[in-house]
Amino acid sequence: MAAPNTLYYGDNLDILRHHIGAETVDLVYLDPPFNSKRDYNVLFKEKSGEASPAQIEAFTDTWAWDRAAERAYDDLLADSPANVAQMIAALRQFVGSNDMMAYLVMMAARLVELHRVLKPTGSLYLHCDPTASHYLKIVLDTIFGKENFCNEIIWKRTSSHNDARNFADIHDVLLYYGKSRVLTWHPQFTTHNEKYLKSHYSRMDEKGRRYRLDNIIRSASMGPRPNLTYEYKGFTPEWGWRVLRDKLEALDAAGRIAWSANEVPYLVRYLDEMPGAAMPSVWDDIPPVNS
Repeated sequence: MAAPNTLYYGDNLDILRHHIGAETVDLVYLDPPFNSKRDYNVLFKEKSGEASPAQIEAFTDTWAWDRAAERAYDDLLADSPANVAQMIAALRQFVGSNDMMAYLVMMAARLVELHRVLKPTGSLYLHCDPTASHYLKIVLDTIFGKENFCNEIIWKRTSSHNDARNFADIHDVLLYYGKSRVLTWHPQFTTHNEKYLKSHYSRMDEKGRRYRLDNIIRSASMGPRPNLTYEYKGFTPEWGWRVLRDKLEALDAAGRIAWSANEVPYLVRYLDEMPGAAMPSVWDDIPPVNS
């Protein structure tokens, strides 16, 4: 069992298998490199001050189908759940025995272990690029279950640049999966832009609070609801109210019902009570890397 606040150094597959217990992890974020033909900076050194050969190997961002990849593939077929073995065998038939397949085998072995260590309420975010995201989604659908796919998040990682043959490649992908449908989720919100505020919250009360008027009566497209059709202060909406009488009376007592000049009621919604717009799955407000 892993000790709290412990930093492990080495191959994460070995660490997962020998040090991390089942259903002990709340959140996983991983950013595995892929075939960019570069060596990442060495983060740790031996006591002598020399770079660790093991780490240099671990952080070399190149994958190739070799004997090690073949052994990892055979291990997956022998030791992983049947559906994972079938999926990885089918991928090899389609993708071939090449650097991409070596990468997918490496990832599949680790994703099986990461699924094991996640709590039922846990979730995983996998950072990749469009080169491999479609294959990784197949792997994740198999291991986590397609019903536990939550989002594909697009991150704009750089500004536009010229490309001789293609549209400018400026984004990466984050694949978000839950261990189960009871995953822990804390909703995130963004601030409203000024254009939206001017168009939707142009009113202000005597205390300086910005607000807008929203519908409190039902529309024809919503259809009739007999239990919501009642008279209040001489007004009976054709299709009914959106709330029961006791709720409407409470809103009115709190000053949250406004009547228009033609005596139509509206709900008062204050800006300072609204959490903002729900966080979208396209992230374009993070400064570009190395900008």
